[in-house]
Amino acid sequence: MKISIRTALAMLVAATAAAALSTPALAQTPWDMHHPARAHDNARIAHQEQRINQGIRLGRIGPGEAARLRGNLHRIRQEERDMARQDGTHLTPADQAVLTQQLDESSRTIGRFGV
Repeated sequence: MKISIRTALAMLVAATAAAALSTPALAQTPWDMHHPARAHDNARIAHQEQRINQGIRLGRIGPGEAARLRGNLHRIRQEERDMARQDGTHLTPADQAVLTQQLDESSRTIGRFGV
């Protein structure tokens, strides 16, 4: 059976389109989805890390204290991930309350250094 160039090209285009449309669906995992509460917490952590860096630059936070503060932020971030994993990638209101309290305390601790 002989296939014309036009038919072969149409089949190639159809196969390419099908592959392109199915790849994002396959690549998308629950962890790829956008979750506002998680994004907010991660933004707060990033901001606190910037404040720590600023404190180091200004000489208000020493290396040991910076390591302790960063370690605390790392533990909070890991707890956020663990909580989300337990609840199907989202945070429950109780989870969010715990994380908010931890991030508030971390922010106050960083603020004690004047940054």
